[in-house]
Amino acid sequence: MDYVMTADSSATSDNIVRQMQEGLVSVVPDATEDRADIKMTAESVSVFYGDEQALDDISIDIHSKQITALIGPSGCGKSTFLRCLNRMNDVIDGCRVTGRISLEGQDIYDSVVDVVSLRSQVGMVFQKPNPFPKSIFENVAYGPKIHGLAETPDEIEEIAVRSLKSAGLFEEVKDRLHAPATGLSGGQQQRLCIARAISITPEVLLMDEPCSALDPIATARIEDLMWELKESITIIIVTHSMQQASRVSQQTGFFHLGVMAEVGTTEQIFQNPVDTRTREYITGRFG
Repeated sequence: MDYVMTADSSATSDNIVRQMQEGLVSVVPDATEDRADIKMTAESVSVFYGDEQALDDISIDIHSKQITALIGPSGCGKSTFLRCLNRMNDVIDGCRVTGRISLEGQDIYDSVVDVVSLRSQVGMVFQKPNPFPKSIFENVAYGPKIHGLAETPDEIEEIAVRSLKSAGLFEEVKDRLHAPATGLSGGQQQRLCIARAISITPEVLLMDEPCSALDPIATARIEDLMWELKESITIIIVTHSMQQASRVSQQTGFFHLGVMAEVGTTEQIFQNPVDTRTREYITGRFG
């Protein structure tokens, strides 16, 4: 993605350089960019919990079949924003979302949008694995059943096995598919939750710090899995790990105190950030 910088039109070149150094220049997508690969768009999104504002004027384009990482210190609003993308904030009393979020041009907050259908298109994997108190097989088969994606037991089994294979879990559990899912390790449970999420063929997968409770080996498996899934699914991940963001993502957005301070390619954000706040966070001066 190409970016342009906006500043006071009367500013001299020296002043613009100073504004860049002080983080006063806005970094926004170039309006001439080809938008054919944009899967989701947030435009001037703000979130309020009662009278308290949690997010202020967030705008970002999410590219199709890429991994977008959202980084920033704890409490900066990145998970709040993630939950806006499939309307999970709807279940929170007093939460109000303004602005526009669109999925392939359709405003997901429009009154005609069915939330259940939206969440089948925009799936979610949470920070802590949350398998259903059912068998491994039933965890994955549940979604296709309730969404009517299969009509026969054989079709349901085919979807479940395919999803478990896509999540890199089938070979480990094929001999105990009807055992309780709670008997799996933490890393296996998280991959089961990913298999459950992709069993209904979402277009977008939201991942809220999916590796924070996992050991390095399990984390590496999840990251490898994300790379494989992005061939067919757009992924947006919230992560507290800058190393993870730099490893897996193609685009990164940096949140700070409820605003998106900067968004760009991951290479640009980590090697040549424009905003002073981004630079200080990346270099460990705060956060």
